[in-house]
Amino acid sequence: MLYEIDLPQDLTPQPLAELLEHELFLPRKVRHFLRMRKGVALNGVPKNFAETAHPGDHLTLTLADSDYPQPQVLSDDFQTLQVLYEDPWLLIVNKPAGIKVHPNEPHERGTLLNQIAGYLQKTGQMPYVVHRLDQATSGAILFAKDPVILPILDRLLREKAIRRVYQAEVWGKLPQSEMTIDRAIGRDRHDPKKRCVTAKGGKKAVTHLKVLQFANGKSRLRVTLSTGRTHQIRVHLAALGHPLVNDPLYGKKTPQGRLMLHSYQLSLRHPYTHQTISVTAEPGIF
Repeated sequence: MLYEIDLPQDLTPQPLAELLEHELFLPRKVRHFLRMRKGVALNGVPKNFAETAHPGDHLTLTLADSDYPQPQVLSDDFQTLQVLYEDPWLLIVNKPAGIKVHPNEPHERGTLLNQIAGYLQKTGQMPYVVHRLDQATSGAILFAKDPVILPILDRLLREKAIRRVYQAEVWGKLPQSEMTIDRAIGRDRHDPKKRCVTAKGGKKAVTHLKVLQFANGKSRLRVTLSTGRTHQIRVHLAALGHPLVNDPLYGKKTPQGRLMLHSYQLSLRHPYTHQTISVTAEPGIF
C-alpha cells in the first residue's frame, strides 16, 4: 500500500527519522520495516532516514498490509449519513441521537460505524473511531479513514486540540451565567452504567458552562470541556442539581423526548495540511 501526503508549508526541515517518529508518530515496528524495505520516498525518490524532509515535499510510504491490519466492520446502508467534512484522511459526520457510535460485537450492525463502513466501501477504506458520543447524544463526530493518522489524532485529543462545543438544555436556573465545574468523576458503585463525582479515586474532569437563555423552567447552555470523561457533561450537570432534560440515567426517571445534548461545533488543526477545520452540526437542539 502506498501512503502519500504533501508535507505542510510550515514544517520545520528535519531528518526523515525525526519526521516519522515525532511528527507522524509511526510505531517503532512500522518505522523499522520501512527502513529495512527502503519504503520511504520524497518527491518520488527513495531516501534513507538521515536525509532531510522539507516543507512541501511529497512523502510516500510503502506499507505492507501487515503493518496496519484492517478491522472487520460490517457495512450498513448509508443513505441517511450526513457528512459535514471529508478529505482523503478524515471524515466528520452529524450523528443522530439514539444510534450507537460503534458495535460492541464483531457481527453487530446498526451503528454509525457500520454506516460509515458502507459509505467508504467504494474507496477500499475502513473507518476508525477517534472519539465517542453517548448513544443518546447527537452532533459532530470525527472519524479517521485510515490507521496511519490515528496516533496524531490521539495526540491532539490528549492535548485538547480537538475542540468541541456542545448545546445543552437543563432543568432550572443556574446560579451564575458562566461557571466552571472542576470535580473528579469515577464509576458509580451502585450502577455499572453510571458515573458519579467523587472525592477519591476519580479522574480529573473540568466542564465550562455559559447560560444562553432561561425560559419555562429550563436553561439553555453552551458547554465546552477541558477533559473528556465518560458521561462528563451529564454527570457534572446532575451533580450541580441541574440535570439535562430527558436524561434517563441522571435525571427524571420517565423522560419524554430525546436527551437534550448536542455536539454543535467541532474544530481542529489538520494533522497533515495544518489548516483549521471547523464544522457546525445543524440543526442544533435549539
